[in-house]
Amino acid sequence: MTSPTEQHFRVRPRLWIGIAIWVGYLALVFAVQAIGGIPYDEWGDSAANLFFGAGLSLIVATALLAATTSLLGWWRPALYDRSRSKHRWPIFIPILMFIAAIMNLAGTDWSAYSGAFLAASLTLALVGFTEEIVNRGLLLVGFRTRLNEGWVWFLTSAMFGLSHLVNIALGADDAGTVQQVFFAFLAGTVFYILRRVTGSLWWAMLLHGLWDFSVFAAGVGTASDIAAIANVIEPLAGLLGLLCVVFVIRGANERLTVVHAPKS
Repeated sequence: MTSPTEQHFRVRPRLWIGIAIWVGYLALVFAVQAIGGIPYDEWGDSAANLFFGAGLSLIVATALLAATTSLLGWWRPALYDRSRSKHRWPIFIPILMFIAAIMNLAGTDWSAYSGAFLAASLTLALVGFTEEIVNRGLLLVGFRTRLNEGWVWFLTSAMFGLSHLVNIALGADDAGTVQQVFFAFLAGTVFYILRRVTGSLWWAMLLHGLWDFSVFAAGVGTASDIAAIANVIEPLAGLLGLLCVVFVIRGANERLTVVHAPKS
């Protein structure tokens, strides 16, 4: 009889597979965006720039990641924990981030948006699926085959942050990108907490997509002061996450014990 910690998979989860998917995702996004030829700091200049600079790569990545996850047979462990964190109160941390996203949207200068530009910017919400299924989905599954949960949190969050360094090769400012890496690590911690507290990656995907869209939206036209306050609340949520993440790690029993699927 299979124990609760044992699972069958089409392809046996291994740490190197998770890392290979992480590297492959970065290479794919960089290649599609580089072929588009739109410098990072010009994505917001027009609907076409935004679509070919960012949107197209996210559409392609979404399709390929969904196919990859299906071929591996990893949907269940990528999307769901076996059990939720015993401590549910850290949910206030992702709630703070949600409030910050709503403040961004409330402070956005919507009059600066055209219909085409809004349609192109909505594709940015796909980053919630792509970056979460890669970092706190497939990469997390790979790490859980070898590492304890503390390392799983730290490495998935750190690699999520480091993945933003690719923006430099696309024309982003060096100093600004290094700062982005740190803030992304904090955000990754918030998304990890949300996964552990709810037991599902779907909520982290939704929050991630909403946050990225809200940040971009607030940068179009002239945002009101409420958006500036949101930019203080979001990193504060991340710092609180660093203090509280131990509570959702403690007692976690998510280590994967893999058994081979029976042959058909």
